[in-house]
Amino acid sequence: MDLLDHRILSACRAYGADARVAGVARALSRAGEHGALWLATGLVGAAVDGARRGAWLRGAALTGGAHLVSMGVKRVVRRPRPAHVEHLAPTFGPHSFPSSHATSAATAALVYGALGAYAVPPLAVAMCLSRLVVGVHHPSDVVAGAALGALTARLGARWVGGGAHD
Repeated sequence: MDLLDHRILSACRAYGADARVAGVARALSRAGEHGALWLATGLVGAAVDGARRGAWLRGAALTGGAHLVSMGVKRVVRRPRPAHVEHLAPTFGPHSFPSSHATSAATAALVYGALGAYAVPPLAVAMCLSRLVVGVHHPSDVVAGAALGALTARLGARWVGGGAHD
């Protein structure tokens, strides 16, 4: 798996040689720090969709909770960030598994997508890929983060949608 991770990351990171691609990847990475883009999306959804305000707020809470869980897992696993590629974006810590960006992005994609925010899933995929382009995660970190986010969304789906008419 390490060799496959190494090869995929090197290939993705090569796209960062294009300044435009690197700029977009950096912007996505910044927007995803601590789940900020996804939390803001939930708050905007709550503000503009009064009929489902509670569902949007619960979705934001679930997304934030998923992010916190991924940070806890990261502190237990303690996998170092990739060392064989240059990092194009700063990180807040030395550990990479799982990708917290991918965790919150996947949770948001599934939760907000179910609420009709159809632009969120492709943006979430772009954010996940951005972590490889900027070279701060192994592909398996991103896959594991996305899986954790999907699991969180699945487990919280009833809670988020349960009050969809509040």
